[in-house]
Amino acid sequence: MVRPHGGKLVDRALKGKEADAAAKDIPKMKSLTLDRMSVVDLRNIGVGRYSPLEGFIGKADLESVVKTTRLKSGVVWSIPILLDVNEDEARDLKEGEDVCLKDEAGKPIAILHLNEKYSYSKEAIAKSVFGTNDLNHPGVKSTMEMKDIFLGGQIDLVDTSKEPFPKYNLTPSETRQVFEEKGWKTVAGFQTRNAPHNGHEYMQKVVLSMVDGLFINPVIGKKKQGDFTDEAILRAYDVLLADYFPKDRVFMSILPMEMRYAGPKEAIHHAIIRKNFGCTHLIVGRDHAGVGKYYEPEAAIEIFKGFGDLEISPLTIRGDFFHCKKCAQLESERTCPHGDDQKIKFSGTVIRKMLMEGGSPPPEIFRPEVFEALRQLKNPFVE
Repeated sequence: MVRPHGGKLVDRALKGKEADAAAKDIPKMKSLTLDRMSVVDLRNIGVGRYSPLEGFIGKADLESVVKTTRLKSGVVWSIPILLDVNEDEARDLKEGEDVCLKDEAGKPIAILHLNEKYSYSKEAIAKSVFGTNDLNHPGVKSTMEMKDIFLGGQIDLVDTSKEPFPKYNLTPSETRQVFEEKGWKTVAGFQTRNAPHNGHEYMQKVVLSMVDGLFINPVIGKKKQGDFTDEAILRAYDVLLADYFPKDRVFMSILPMEMRYAGPKEAIHHAIIRKNFGCTHLIVGRDHAGVGKYYEPEAAIEIFKGFGDLEISPLTIRGDFFHCKKCAQLESERTCPHGDDQKIKFSGTVIRKMLMEGGSPPPEIFRPEVFEALRQLKNPFVE
């Protein structure tokens, strides 16, 4: 099985006596309240999804990532995982002390072993990660809105709950065990934020013909208005996988994470996470993790050429898919010679409209059973 990124699968979750001791110490600690994205990052560090990170990165690592897309150790890393605080909060904290990190409801999530307080140019971070300083880019806007001081240090995870979808929320150590039990040597990860139409299914099955196993790994978390809800995505995939895939060759677990829309740099980040899950390959499509017109359509594919030591390979199936009436099957512009009058295209906008207005898409582009599963939900879209 592929090695975890950096050679070691991180596990910073406290258990047993260590967890009991931490619970007694937490009331004596200073505390910080983290926003939702920081809590998600915190959990992903704790269970090893962000291996080899053991905490929020310090200044030397940040500078190295910004300038070289690598940690100071030389390990490939493309998205800085940062904990930001304002100057008043930073002034109250001392390097070397332990700090309780809480969620917005006041629940203790982890302990930060504070190693470093520092500042760094947010403009430089944004330019490196997103390739632009345009504030219309959502990732740039979020970066520039960060507070002015960063905290670095290892964390210990004290809350290991897996809500709201514990059935689907496996850690990297757990998915690796599943792949091992199934005897998979090659595993392709498929990232998605959508309910599956026939184009997704076609791509997944093409890839499944190349590898031992397919790992469906939906991103679960904050989404923009009009996107499918997390529940809708999982319900749709449950229906699809039950009847249209060999059960011993496909497995689904979620990735709790918020998109940063960093295009090629985020494609590398996604590959690292799937490598930690145990994948040998990641399916990378056109404009992977892109937004607007900030990235060339195949920039997220091309970036992998510069990171031959990443130890996970991109699988690229190029072209936009559609059902060709003349060919009587799914095709792309790279495989089909026929004109637009023969094409039934996959339109998220049209599918959403049909769900809202009671229509049904043609079976050539959407499984009727999957569509019906979505229709049964009170509202399958983020409001």
